Amino acid sequence: MFVPDRITVIGIGADGWDGVTEAARAAIMAADAVVGAPRQLAMLPESTGQQRHSWPSPLRAGLPALFDGLAGQRVVALASGDPLLSGVGNTLIELFGTDKVTVIPAVSSVALARARLGWPAESAAVVRAGDVHAVLRELAPGRRVLVLSADETIPRQLAALLVDRGYGASRMVVLGDLGGAGESTLDSTAATFTGPAPRLNIAALELAGPLLTGWAPGLPDDAYDHDGQLTKRDLRASALARLAPAPGQLLWDVGAGAGSIGIEWMRAHPSCRAIAIEANSARAQRISGNAANLGVPALQVVCAEAPTALAGLPTPDAIFIGGGLSRPGVLDACLVALRPGGRLVAHAVTLETEAQLALAYAERGGELTRIQVEHAAPLGALTGWRPARAVTQWALTLPA
Repeated sequence: MFVPDRITVIGIGADGWDGVTEAARAAIMAADAVVGAPRQLAMLPESTGQQRHSWPSPLRAGLPALFDGLAGQRVVALASGDPLLSGVGNTLIELFGTDKVTVIPAVSSVALARARLGWPAESAAVVRAGDVHAVLRELAPGRRVLVLSADETIPRQLAALLVDRGYGASRMVVLGDLGGAGESTLDSTAATFTGPAPRLNIAALELAGPLLTGWAPGLPDDAYDHDGQLTKRDLRASALARLAPAPGQLLWDVGAGAGSIGIEWMRAHPSCRAIAIEANSARAQRISGNAANLGVPALQVVCAEAPTALAGLPTPDAIFIGGGLSRPGVLDACLVALRPGGRLVAHAVTLETEAQLALAYAERGGELTRIQVEHAAPLGALTGWRPARAVTQWALTLPA
């Protein structure tokens, strides 16, 4: 891809050209080409000889072709508010680097929303909701959440979802066109919200409802839709403690079953990423449903068989092997793929796979544990212990 001489990313608020600083105006008018949304381009005064282009759709896939035609030119890219708040500025810096991209921000819609509500910055989580299910991770009584809506349909979807989860009493303030002449406020509860919402909006939530799930690993097994292929909660908690989720890191969940390990990895922090690899198509579909239901709809699902499915995937920081260990090459492929300092946890329930983990432990070290959990259950008229199937767990951390 050819690179423009310089890209200046300029934030524009709902007040349009009137709210743009003198420095930003000068950069816009001096540019050879301006790229932005049609509504943003329509805010600009005419400039003879200046090229103006709308963002391609889909955005990231269309950027190479767009910028091929702008090689060597001075380009201004228009963004909403703060271009680095889940905005196009992030994408352009990833593509071209900070040495080619300059950012001139406007006041973000999040900052404006907090100012209108009197909410301190540290008091509210921010969720970008292309899919409203992302809000489900944040559900907790008394929690404040600012939802960056993708369009005017999101508040209504959000209200319905909150009601469905027992959070209908939550205060819901939909702030539209913040900073513009047409700024609006709709203040209601999720249960009483009727809309309509403007296309540019933020939904501010003060949540009121039951505590359904926490963020610690080991959610109840009945939180998942499954066909029996599920890493049970006590084993899940043990595995995730050793996988050690950390912000921004990537997990491969190999032989994912119901997807529970990848889902709880992503629930640990909003920037955690996971790829679930599952050969069974019905289970792969079920994983996506579980991920949405538990607030991490961005979980990526690859419906294919390991180890061939692993080729070409981004390098992981951690790998869990819950299924497929008996297939030749799976463990070796995972160990080769793992980055330095990475963590691997594998579970075995058969003599054959247990022997494989025992050999790996002998060769590489790590931690080999045999876990058996027993639950109290009726035994005639009394109560006794019912043992679950024992699981052998091998955990390894590579040298950094």
